[in-house]
Amino acid sequence: LRLLAATFPQWHLVTEPVAQWRKVPAGGTAEALVGSTNLLQMMYQDPARWSYTFQTFSCLSRLKAMLEPPAEHPPGTPHPVQVFERSIYSDRYVFAKNLFEAGHLQALEWAIYQEWHRFLLQHLTSPAALHGFLYLRATPQTCLERLRRRARSEEGGIQLGYLQQLHAQHEHWLVDKTTEVHFAGVKDAPVLVLDVDKDFEHDADVQGVLMAQVGTAEAALLGSIPLPAARAECCLPASPSSSSSHGEKS
Repeated sequence: LRLLAATFPQWHLVTEPVAQWRKVPAGGTAEALVGSTNLLQMMYQDPARWSYTFQTFSCLSRLKAMLEPPAEHPPGTPHPVQVFERSIYSDRYVFAKNLFEAGHLQALEWAIYQEWHRFLLQHLTSPAALHGFLYLRATPQTCLERLRRRARSEEGGIQLGYLQQLHAQHEHWLVDKTTEVHFAGVKDAPVLVLDVDKDFEHDADVQGVLMAQVGTAEAALLGSIPLPAARAECCLPASPSSSSSHGEKS
């Protein structure tokens, strides 16, 4: 995301609300941060107990971020582009789906999650629309190495098998198209796949190639959307709090 921000300063980048997941107000209000709960850590420590709670809160926080209006841009400037580091769609089709298939979400919980997710998007079709996906593709082993370097306390127990599951979910959804998607606009949205398995952070040549691909995709996307702003998601198959290595572009 830092590279995208530096290359496309006119874009509006929205990172994952990880801070909200780490400090859920114990009193149920934004002001009651004393005694707050680290829901992200609780989900990793006891996924069978906290997965539904976490996915409900994470999806809500992503939806609120998507509904925030983009910053004003001067008249006559190019259409604004919003880039989301994951969205309500990866929340459902990658993370919640994976938790259900891994046995951490009960069938009833998964059914309830899908029901309110579908209801919300049926009534928020335009505000929650995405026009494309930027898939930052890396192997699970590479994701694990980057996660270890970041050394977040909540992620200390993450194993390679979990990242392999998330990688497979991204592949099924964005590449193979075998995941059943329930929203026509998202189902047909274009996907740009970028190979980020190499250490592009310290290689200017690789950075140039990647950003040129993004620029070409941006031009094609903006040329096909008769809307005041383009919205998409940028995805990398890592843990739900891997904000330094992936995102969703709108």
